[in-house]
Amino acid sequence: MTVEIDGPRVAAKSGKARQLVVFLHGFGADGQDLIEIGRQWRGFLPDADFVAPHAPERCAMSPMGRQWFPLFTRDPDERWRGVNAARPTLDAFLDKELAKRGFDERALALVGFSQGTMMALHAGLRRRIPPRAILGYSGIHVLGAATPGSEPAPQNPPPAVLLVHGEEDELIPAEALLLSAGSLADIGVPTQWHMSAGLGHGIDNAGLIHGALFLAQSFGIKVDYGRR
Repeated sequence: MTVEIDGPRVAAKSGKARQLVVFLHGFGADGQDLIEIGRQWRGFLPDADFVAPHAPERCAMSPMGRQWFPLFTRDPDERWRGVNAARPTLDAFLDKELAKRGFDERALALVGFSQGTMMALHAGLRRRIPPRAILGYSGIHVLGAATPGSEPAPQNPPPAVLLVHGEEDELIPAEALLLSAGSLADIGVPTQWHMSAGLGHGIDNAGLIHGALFLAQSFGIKVDYGRR
């Protein structure tokens, strides 16, 4: 059963949306945690609507926050069960947002942080038509047991993917970036990545700039630095 979700929004700067960027927040936060990035990126992506849905569940460890799925341990099986359980709700939200604008999947980009990155990669790589881009901060590509159907079917073309991680991340170690890039390559998804020196579990200015330029490039937008 899916749960209807929603969250804060930032409308396209140009007044006419041609792209949709969806932010997926981390464990214990909510959509307000990332929507400000949309305001910062309007100069890079003037034709993009930004939306940051609140995850469907209240967070047991942070009652004021939300979660895409429970996290009590760092057990990979717990993450695998979680992304699979939460995927239908996220897919339904994406379908609704795209249909409302008359957009196809190639107008969509997913941007995740931490648990939101897990969801962006898991759901995005299993869409019938892939999103244009997936940008993941401080997360990991969640892998399941080697059983039939556990891996996504090949997408042609696959989405552009950029992973960004803090070198000093205390919650999801930096090696997760390289492991994720490797596992994505194994299923035919080429991945760009950036490691932020000295950064813990968060997003720094360098990561924001890399992310904005990556999305603009993915959408074929020429950045006018003089007008940002």
